[in-house]
Amino acid sequence: MGEEKQKDTNKSQFIFGKKNYKFMFIGLACIALGFILMSGGGSDDPNVFNPEIFHWRRIRLAPMLVLLGFGIEMYAILLNPEK
Repeated sequence: MGEEKQKDTNKSQFIFGKKNYKFMFIGLACIALGFILMSGGGSDDPNVFNPEIFHWRRIRLAPMLVLLGFGIEMYAILLNPEK
């Protein structure tokens, strides 16, 4: 009987539930998309200035997506899956 109790207590349980992991993957996707949108805009020639680096997508949209992704990650960590 003691061995059966040990087997029951040794079963691995995940810390987070299915809902938590879903939100974590959504948050990671937002962060990755933000960094992808932030990339580019450079110039092949260092002596030539490319104004595309100051495009609204790189200045406003991409950082907001990254911050939104971090917010979703915090929500996913703090979410109680049992409610």
